[in-house]
Amino acid sequence: MPLTKRCLAEFMGTFWLVFGGCGSAVFAAAFPDSTNAIGIGLTGVAFAFGLTVLTMAYAIGHISGCHLNPAVSFGLWAGKRFSGGKDLALYIGSQVAGAIVASLVLYLIVSGKAGFDAVAFKSGSNPFATNGYGDHSPGGYNLFSALLHEFVLTFMFLMVIMGSTDRRAPQGFAPIAIGLGLTLIHLIGIPVTNVSVNPARSTGPALFIGGWAIQQLWLFWVAPILGGIAAALTYNSLFGESPSEPNS
Repeated sequence: MPLTKRCLAEFMGTFWLVFGGCGSAVFAAAFPDSTNAIGIGLTGVAFAFGLTVLTMAYAIGHISGCHLNPAVSFGLWAGKRFSGGKDLALYIGSQVAGAIVASLVLYLIVSGKAGFDAVAFKSGSNPFATNGYGDHSPGGYNLFSALLHEFVLTFMFLMVIMGSTDRRAPQGFAPIAIGLGLTLIHLIGIPVTNVSVNPARSTGPALFIGGWAIQQLWLFWVAPILGGIAAALTYNSLFGESPSEPNS
């Protein structure tokens, strides 16, 4: 598949991830307010993120591999499942662009609500489900906790991806495992950082919130990428095929 089409698929897939996942947090998590049981809550948001990846994995997995995440691209590169250089750079650029456009569309929609106050929205506790630590962690977790949390969750996410897409694994089920894996990650970690495990997903909302979100963004690039690379190297070291294993 030409690189241009693969990058377009990554753009569209990451758009859907951010629009669906962050959009569920913005529009539906506590609808119409925190005291009403109609909203989907944290569990619903967790499933929204998982469903975006599951649906896109079936829709574009055969086109681009459905990375939707710079940490995944870096991990697959480290695990020798994806080429580096130009392909890696353009994949990441496409993912970040998709996240930014999704955040723009979300902002345009939310700003159309009656009584919308841009200043109040941006200074809210978790606008756009923006990732943060310290005072901007939903549960008040500090820098170290956030760093370790993002590293470990991304590590396990890449272990799921590496294992479920291994040619020895049952075929056709990888999107389910990966989508449910991301759901579980959000069920575990939303109170800590709102869960990133994805630098592109963090970058889009942060650009529209500005200030503290930009200042803390470095963590949501460093920890997921290191976690993804570590997982790929670990998987290949512990579970990769040995030369003595059969080819079929």
